[in-house]
Amino acid sequence: MVVTPFLLTRRFFKTSFYFSFSTATAPPPPPIRVGLTESVGRAVFATRRIAAGDLIHTASPAVCHPSTTAPAACYSCLANTNSRPQQLLPFCTQHCHQRSKGYYDVEMKANWVAFDDYCRTHGLKYPFLVKRLACMVISGDAGSDTLDILQPANLTLEMVLQMEEGFVLLRNAFTKALIADEHIAFLTKQWYINVLARIRINAFRIDLAGGLYEDLLSSAVATVKAEAAVGNAVYILPSFYNHDCDPNAHIIWIDNADAKLKALRDIDEGEELRICYIDASLHRDARQELLFRGFGFQCNCSRCLHGD
Repeated sequence: MVVTPFLLTRRFFKTSFYFSFSTATAPPPPPIRVGLTESVGRAVFATRRIAAGDLIHTASPAVCHPSTTAPAACYSCLANTNSRPQQLLPFCTQHCHQRSKGYYDVEMKANWVAFDDYCRTHGLKYPFLVKRLACMVISGDAGSDTLDILQPANLTLEMVLQMEEGFVLLRNAFTKALIADEHIAFLTKQWYINVLARIRINAFRIDLAGGLYEDLLSSAVATVKAEAAVGNAVYILPSFYNHDCDPNAHIIWIDNADAKLKALRDIDEGEELRICYIDASLHRDARQELLFRGFGFQCNCSRCLHGD
């Protein structure tokens, strides 16, 4: 089942919620629920036993953007575009071209040289996701509150000052493109900072995996050999999974930015599902440093507590 991007109000999280569908022909909901815990906040739990290698669910990104170093990635879904028809420009199929037409047309109206140079000079990748989301909001393809449900990162004053510089460049690009004021009324400095704060700790680096689809889904290993990092994406449901250095679930990408969550081992009903946010093969000190620097927490999983 494909879980498409959705918006949930905070009232859903007073206890927990299940995913359900009203039509008789719809596929069954994924075997999970999202609930609150006292120790880690939101978490994902199994609603039934899940066998090792099972596909738990898939999810489409709320927003994604190709890497500036991956010119052969589709501008919409991040699929490989080496064999794309020339008339589709940066898109892999007519479908991607059409579904992206709204925000792509908005983006093509503006001159992004100053903004793009700023990002590349400072080694920044997440402002590109903010730019994409802003274009989606202007075109009506997304709401300005699309990512509000996600947890934001804690920001230092230095981070905020750098974000303010990016905001000015983004806003100026739209203003100079003569985008109507009412269409960019949402694009305030606070909106830019709030969105970027959520993207910072919820974005996934998209590594398209090598191998056959069936082999990848049946393999219960913690890492998958990647052919290339093609971009970054933010999801809703996958962002609710907490971290563990010895995870029982894993997220993979086969052909494009549609994320596939699979079980790495047998999972009991009621058990929390966790993924590893970083390279699980790193030693403990390196993992601790990366998690604290990138996500702002100290990992207390059983593997870290045992010094493994």
